[in-house]
Amino acid sequence: MGNMTVTLGSLSTVPALERPDLLAASVAAALAEWPHAAEVGVAEIDPELADTAACADAYDLPMESGANCVVISGRRAGEERVAACLVRADTRADVNGLVKRTLDVRKCSFHPLERAVEETGMEYGGITPVGLPATWRLLVDAAVPSIPVAVIGSGLRRSKLLVPTPLLGELPGAEVVEGLAR
Repeated sequence: MGNMTVTLGSLSTVPALERPDLLAASVAAALAEWPHAAEVGVAEIDPELADTAACADAYDLPMESGANCVVISGRRAGEERVAACLVRADTRADVNGLVKRTLDVRKCSFHPLERAVEETGMEYGGITPVGLPATWRLLVDAAVPSIPVAVIGSGLRRSKLLVPTPLLGELPGAEVVEGLAR
């Protein structure tokens, strides 16, 4: 593929690395290191429409093209375990089932918002699986690669990344998990 423009609904992208101003610094740094970065596009959006449903509606995107990244944490023997879970926008992460078992914690919940923003260097509503802290696990629901192109966060609310979904399983540290969402 390489350096092409992707259009999905009414979103048109440019190669992500050509517009670092539309990426959180941690995302730009991670993309610069990633061999598949040339296949990732970025599209500028209205930051008021960053939430998946609003974005899908405003830009004529199929709901199932969105993939949401939620950050979950729990503790085991005093050690905090954090995972970013990437699931299709038309599903929800099975937080108290599979996520909890995968992290091997007794109880898990959404990672505190202020900490998620601070630890990722990303804006709330723009957190994405690209450029996460190295100590976090990245769990990708096995249903995500069934959509051709995923619309995910860019680290900022004012843009979205469009990524060919098979590549999401190739992100550094990604673990593709069957049944992560339902």
